[in-house]
Amino acid sequence: MAKLVDELQQEHQVIIGYLDAIRVAGVTSPEGQSKLQLARKGLLAHLKKEDERLYPLLNKAAQSSPELKRTLEIFAKDMDEISRNAEAFFHKYSNGGSGIEFAKDFGSLIATLNQRIQKEESVIYKRFNEIA
Repeated sequence: MAKLVDELQQEHQVIIGYLDAIRVAGVTSPEGQSKLQLARKGLLAHLKKEDERLYPLLNKAAQSSPELKRTLEIFAKDMDEISRNAEAFFHKYSNGGSGIEFAKDFGSLIATLNQRIQKEESVIYKRFNEIA
């Protein structure tokens, strides 16, 4: 099962890499637009993999662990908000964008995803490896 966590961590790096490429190329450039779509698709595929392969085992273990159950509830609520915000960002800038508004939105997305990744890897993935 550690293989799954390794895959998920690699996917985190790929998604952040796409976002870094957007920052460098600019979201209005063809490369930036391509990376934006890849980041969106990568994030959606990553979330689907977590939902199908990571969380079922954690949810089963949470049936006998109130602490784990609370942790998963907090993470789920947090992820719902992050997903909505990320999808809104991808939709808003699907045809490009620039200026201070884009910089603010982009910075917020990067910070939010980096924070979530750190939490997942230090809490959720650690618990998953302990259980598996």
